Amino acid sequence: MTRETIIQKRRLGRTDIEVTPIGLGGNKFSGGKGVFRFVGPVLSQEEVNGIIKAALDGGINWFDTAEIYGNGHSEKSLAGGLRAAGKAAGEAIIGTKWSPLLRTASNIPRTIDVRLRMLASYPIDLYMVHNPMSFSSPESEMNAMADLVEAGKIRSIGVSNFNVKQMSRAHAALEKRGLPLAVNQVQYSLLNRKIESNGIVAAAKELGITIIAWAPLGSGVLSGKYHQDPERLAQKTVGRRLMLRRHIERSRPLVEALAEIGPGYGATPAQVALNWLINFQGDTVAAIPGASKVHHAQQSAGAMSFKLTDKDISRLNELSLIFS
Repeated sequence: MTRETIIQKRRLGRTDIEVTPIGLGGNKFSGGKGVFRFVGPVLSQEEVNGIIKAALDGGINWFDTAEIYGNGHSEKSLAGGLRAAGKAAGEAIIGTKWSPLLRTASNIPRTIDVRLRMLASYPIDLYMVHNPMSFSSPESEMNAMADLVEAGKIRSIGVSNFNVKQMSRAHAALEKRGLPLAVNQVQYSLLNRKIESNGIVAAAKELGITIIAWAPLGSGVLSGKYHQDPERLAQKTVGRRLMLRRHIERSRPLVEALAEIGPGYGATPAQVALNWLINFQGDTVAAIPGASKVHHAQQSAGAMSFKLTDKDISRLNELSLIFS
């Protein structure tokens, strides 16, 4: 039996799109361009190709990118990597995002062809509004997105970083058009469980919306690498160092537990953390860890090859409640 047949896929919301519980985030494919040039090292296309192939070989079937990731560079790099891996159009699922900053919903149909051009021959399976900061209402944005579905430009619709009220309004607007809101992409991990207390998870379950978790490893803190080697922090930007330091000591008991649990599954702490994330809320949550090296993608894919026991899930739940 191949690894891909072992991995249980889940639907994106109430669409017919089936994805593996873990996808690959593409914000590190920005090529040193745009506002995301600070998220990691500048990767060559050859390096991106290796990362994408490793993800595919590990069973991952979908990829997340965005217009704002290098002003389209990530989309182009993703398309190049899929092509290098021998994937034809439609053989991998792609989600990308429209940037709403200083724009109105009327920009959505005007720029969709740019997104499609950046992705070459690869279709957009999921198109998301990247955040709720446009000059237009969620209703106007969703109607513009619905027009794209009806025109055959995109396959499904999502939002990102929307709160409960904004998400519910988007869902209601699409429901009037006979379409589902597939996803809300938000920050979620063992180090950030705010969506459980602010109502987003509960509303998503009620409305049939998938949560896509970004920063699922807490910017690498859950891997334990900063606890083991504090000198790694010196390689980060000042802002990043300050943010990471806040989490290091508070998360030590949790990270120690991840390290204790891992050997029982032949897994790393990061894999245990990802496995908790994709199982704790049933099939509501999928995750998009990024990767700047081949072994990062291999590790993320490997997190789908086992399932934590209820006892281990409960233990991690208790230890991470302070981050709710």
